[in-house]
Amino acid sequence: MNSKVDAYLQRATAWQEELQKLRAIILGCKLDEELKWGVPCYTHNGSNIVLIHTFEDYCAILFFKGALLKDEEGILVQQTKNVQAARQIRFTSPAQVDQLRGTIKAYIKAAIAVEQAGLEVAFKKTADFDMAEEFQARLDDLPALQEAFEALTPGRQRAYLLYFSEAKQASTRSARVDKCAPRILAGKGLKD
Repeated sequence: MNSKVDAYLQRATAWQEELQKLRAIILGCKLDEELKWGVPCYTHNGSNIVLIHTFEDYCAILFFKGALLKDEEGILVQQTKNVQAARQIRFTSPAQVDQLRGTIKAYIKAAIAVEQAGLEVAFKKTADFDMAEEFQARLDDLPALQEAFEALTPGRQRAYLLYFSEAKQASTRSARVDKCAPRILAGKGLKD
């Protein structure tokens, strides 16, 4: 048990009983406990396997390579359409955690086996993401922006592409491009 996770759980204002139960189940699977990204994270031989996180309407365990797990129970959730690898199991009551105890353990063991086998999620390439017309037009008009965008890491490129293309209206997409162009020119990502 990790004292930083103890402190996290003591500060939790919601889902405390569910978090305690999930922690006990996960620790029973012989994973190492750390606090990463401000939440309890469980690793095996230094590789991230699963973490616990909370939301307003539910708490969840997230499998980093959940897309590679066989979801025989049909309980893994893809958080958003843009999440490629991770999958969650969501909980809204302590009874639900108790009911799924055996399944949670089986999924954790499967996640450890995926990691030990060296399996990797096949991520979409940056070129496979939609390019908003407004952004493409700006890149065509401003070669320095094109060069700066291409110099960004693939993850930063994808974040911008998703951000621009998720806007439904052309005016919103244009406003986003206008707002972000100086950041791209400065070599910064969307969240930097």
